[in-house]
Amino acid sequence: MPFTADLPPVSHPRTQGRHGRGGPLHGAPATRSCAPLGQAEAEVLRIVADARTPVFVTEFAGGRRRYSYWRPLDSRTGRGGCYVALPTAACDALHAAGRITLGEAITDPTRTTYRVRAAREASASARAERRWARAA
Repeated sequence: MPFTADLPPVSHPRTQGRHGRGGPLHGAPATRSCAPLGQAEAEVLRIVADARTPVFVTEFAGGRRRYSYWRPLDSRTGRGGCYVALPTAACDALHAAGRITLGEAITDPTRTTYRVRAAREASASARAERRWARAA
């Protein structure tokens, strides 16, 4: 884990109060780390943010986690058509920084699987709906 992950998240007055008055958004921490991403973290975040590539994390009974996605077959190169594992340390660092979130759990007797998504800011329409609800 990079040494910047141990630093407390930077708080800025413009970002305070987002996500429903400072609370988490879909399981993300209330504040995000503003630390720069390394090459591995940036690549993982690029893959997770692509809506065409569903990424999952499987947590086994012993506590081991494996982040992975399905790479489709590329007809030009003939490569793909297999599961690809993502670097666990980079994914854990992104999750700890609040840049990726986990969806609902699907539990088997030996493992639990979650959908991994990129954390998003509240959209303008969601903010407008909350504003109108408070005004009413």
